[in-house]
Amino acid sequence: MSEGDSAGESIHGKASTIGSFFTGLGQVYQSWLDKSTPFSTARWGTTLLLTAIYMLRVYLLQGWYIVTYALGIYHLNLFIAFLSPKVDPSLLEDGDEGPALPTKQNEEFRPFIRRLPEFKFWHSATKGIVIAMICTFFEAFNVPVFWPILVMYFIMLFCITMKRQIKHMIKYRYIPFTHGKRTYRGKEDTGKTFAS
Repeated sequence: MSEGDSAGESIHGKASTIGSFFTGLGQVYQSWLDKSTPFSTARWGTTLLLTAIYMLRVYLLQGWYIVTYALGIYHLNLFIAFLSPKVDPSLLEDGDEGPALPTKQNEEFRPFIRRLPEFKFWHSATKGIVIAMICTFFEAFNVPVFWPILVMYFIMLFCITMKRQIKHMIKYRYIPFTHGKRTYRGKEDTGKTFAS
């Protein structure tokens, strides 16, 4: 590789201190993300704890309702993407392009593939909470608003969105929670051997 080709190098060909710092920081962050992948319960527990801290902060400070509303809308969008199949069955009605969900009992088992995988859902939701928490430290984001209207509007939006999603699930007969491929049990082994 010639001098100045990598992103962490300056114009003169030497490694930029700031660039190498952020590259190292990104690698450490990705390493921690990779290590946390198998621990879904601990990850979601941490996210729920952060949510509780954020809600307590908003309640005690009596402000930042617009930030909280935006966070709720963002989480709702993530949840809908988490519940939706990767390939929308309504787009595949006419053609056989790509995998489809089984529609009959005797069809081959196909696992439910999400549009937004669980890990990315958790990561995005946690980043959203952290960003909202940071916003509560700046008075510019504390827009005065009558919060009960925001709560009512969010509940109404949640109900309408979930109703549409559930109708979609019923129409195309899919359940967003797959527990694995069905296993069939054969005859029990009696332990007797056949004599030849």
